[in-house]
Amino acid sequence: MIDPTLAPIAASAVLQVKHVVCDYFLQTTNQIRNKGLYGHPAGLAHAGIHALGSIPVFLIYPTRLPVALLILALEFVAHYHIDWLKNDIGSRFGWEPKDKQYWWAMGLDQLAHQATYLAMILALVLVNR
Repeated sequence: MIDPTLAPIAASAVLQVKHVVCDYFLQTTNQIRNKGLYGHPAGLAHAGIHALGSIPVFLIYPTRLPVALLILALEFVAHYHIDWLKNDIGSRFGWEPKDKQYWWAMGLDQLAHQATYLAMILALVLVNR
């Protein structure tokens, strides 16, 4: 395991890189269009890609399989609902990139994802005490 002082920073870096790759490079047009439709397979796939992309954080914080699976499942649920809510609200109000409210929603969406990563790191720190 990495130095405990640096481990949270390293875990955060891993999750930040994962987020950019999964949210911007791997996300398909189908996922972008359909994340606001509750239960649509494209939104579920997008959240699943995020959960799978988080697996490398367990190289920094090795943990028991049930704990890792719980953390990944909770990330999946959180990511799915954060994206769905942002897209659902934006669609209801017709917000587009030209609207400031679109960017407020985007900023809150990204903040919620970052808060999820902080919660994941906190759980890993506590489990690995």
